[in-house]
Amino acid sequence: MTPVLLQLFWLFTLLSMLAFGGGAGVMPDIQRAAVEQYHWMTAGEFLDMFAISRAAPGPGSLIVILIGQKAAGFPGAAVSFVAMFLPSCLVVHFVARFWHNAARSVWKDVVERALAPVAIGLTFASGLALMRATEHGFMPHALTVGSTAAFAFTRISPLILLAVGALAMLAVAAL
Repeated sequence: MTPVLLQLFWLFTLLSMLAFGGGAGVMPDIQRAAVEQYHWMTAGEFLDMFAISRAAPGPGSLIVILIGQKAAGFPGAAVSFVAMFLPSCLVVHFVARFWHNAARSVWKDVVERALAPVAIGLTFASGLALMRATEHGFMPHALTVGSTAAFAFTRISPLILLAVGALAMLAVAAL
């Protein structure tokens, strides 16, 4: 196995085990490794891949396939996919059997309540890392913060927020 394939395998195997609440929680680590540590791509390329992975059907963590392909072609895509999904799937399979038997245990509720803020914190950190990797400037950051607040505290449709953000950026670009 080539060094790049080994790097992909170990990176995504470890991150697979940390992806509480989904792949969004480890997105900052994926971005840092792919862009800053291994230099498989630029920050702009990562953001493009992130957008593609979010637009495509399926889990957003399928970005690992795009990263693996960019780093090592088809073998890299295959290794990244297996490394990201197989370890956590096996753990979930075996833990679910035990978890089901502990349905009425007090500790089960404690663990679930403890992991919820961890998942939320990891997802929030993912958003911050992606925001930092985008083009810098007052207007994009203001739109990100404003949209996040509007989404969190109102019932405004995300499609409306996207449309308002796009129109605002077009208006600024036209100036």
